[in-house]
Amino acid sequence: LPSQQTAGHKGACGSQKKKEGGERVSAVLLRCVSLSFMLASCIHVSLCSDGEWDLNWCDVGWLRENFDHSYMEEHVRICHFRNHYELTRKNLMVKNLKRYRKTLEREAGRLEASKCDFFPCTFVLPSEYHIFVEEFKRSPGSTWIMKPVARSQGKGIFLFRKLKDIIDWRKDGSRSEEQKDEAQVESYVAQRYIENPYLIAGRKFDLRVYVLVTSYIALKAWLYRDGFARFSNTRFSLSSIDDQYVHLTNVAVQKTSPDYDPEKGCKWQMQQLRQYLTAKHGFETVQTLFKEIDNIFIRSLLSVQKTIINDKHCFELYGYDILLDQDLKPWLIEVNASPSLTASSQEDYDLKYRLLEDTLHIVDMEGRLTGKEKRVGVFDLMWNDGPVHMDVGLEALGSSCLVANTHLGCVNDRQKQLQQLLKPFPGQKRT
Repeated sequence: LPSQQTAGHKGACGSQKKKEGGERVSAVLLRCVSLSFMLASCIHVSLCSDGEWDLNWCDVGWLRENFDHSYMEEHVRICHFRNHYELTRKNLMVKNLKRYRKTLEREAGRLEASKCDFFPCTFVLPSEYHIFVEEFKRSPGSTWIMKPVARSQGKGIFLFRKLKDIIDWRKDGSRSEEQKDEAQVESYVAQRYIENPYLIAGRKFDLRVYVLVTSYIALKAWLYRDGFARFSNTRFSLSSIDDQYVHLTNVAVQKTSPDYDPEKGCKWQMQQLRQYLTAKHGFETVQTLFKEIDNIFIRSLLSVQKTIINDKHCFELYGYDILLDQDLKPWLIEVNASPSLTASSQEDYDLKYRLLEDTLHIVDMEGRLTGKEKRVGVFDLMWNDGPVHMDVGLEALGSSCLVANTHLGCVNDRQKQLQQLLKPFPGQKRT
C-alpha cells in the first residue's frame, strides 16, 4: 500500500515526464491492486510503484484505511467516494431510499413519492426484527429472502417461509447466556422475495447496468449503454427455495452449477435483451420500461446526494442490479461499489474493456475533453444538476416533450464517436 505521507503526492511529477532531448510527453501513473493490465492498456498510463500515482483504482478496504490520512494533489483521482457505502450497503441503501421517499411525500405529495416504489419491502435484522414479524404475519406463506448487508457474489443469501429459519436474528432476550457470549450476529436485510419474476425460457434473470458518478455536488451521472442480463442455469420454481441455482443469478454462483457451460455462459447483452422484449411486447411498452429503469438510477442517486461526502478527487462506477417482474415492473435489488470486472467470455471481456476505457475517458486525466460533452464512447450524460435531454429539434420529434439523453440497450457507433470527440495526445496524429 502507498504510505500515508506519499499517497498521490508524487503523482504530479509522474503526470509529465521528460524524454531524452527535453521533449515532454503526457503519461498517467496508475496504482491498481488488480486489473492492472486491462486498466493500463485502456489509456496512456504507466504502472507505478506504491508511493507514486495519479490515478488510484483501489478497493474499498484501501479507501477505508488510507483515505482520511492521504494528501492528494489537485490532479489526482481515486475510484470511490469516501462514504460510498451509503448507497452500496444494502441496509443503508434502503434507509436512504425510505427517508427520501418520506421527504418527497411531505414536500411534493404522494404521487411524486410513488416514483420511489421500486424496491421491495425490506427490514434490517436484528434491529427491526419485531417490526418485520408484524409484516411477516400479515401475509403467511409468502417467501422472503435474507441477505448479509455487506457481502457480495451471492454469499450468505437464503430464502425462507418460516420464522424459525431466522431465529438467530431475534432480539427479544431469548438467547441463552452462552449465545450472548458469542460474536454478535451479522446484520442482514430481510426482503420480500419477488415471486413472479419475468422469465425467458423458464429462467429467472436480472440486469447489470453501469452508472458513473463524477460529482454529487452538483450531481453529475453517466449511464452506460451496454450491460447484460444474468440468467440462472435452472428453470424457475418456487417449490425449491433452497436451490441457489434457481433463485440467484450471480455468475459466481451459477458457474459452480454441475451443468454450467463456460462457453455458452449465462448472459445476454443488453441490446439483445431489449430487442427480445421489443419484439414480444412492442416499442412503446419497452420504452416505458426503460424510462422506469432510468428513474431508479436518478432517484437512488438523489436519495444519497446530501449524504455522500463529495470530493473533487473522487468518482464512482456503480453496478446496478435490476430485476423485472411479470408485469415488466423494474425492481432495484442492490447497488455495487466494486462491480466485478472479471470476464466470463471474450464478449464479456470486450464489454468490460470498453467500460473501463470510457470510464477513464470521462475521468479525463489527460485533459482531452471540453466538459460540455453529452456523450463519451458508450456513456451518455443523463443528469447534470438536472435531467439532460437529447439534442433533437422539437420539430423533428413532432412533440413538445423533451427526450431524456439515455440509450440503455441501444445501438452505438462508439469508435466513430470517440474519434470525433477526443483530441489526440501531444505529438500524436488523429487516425
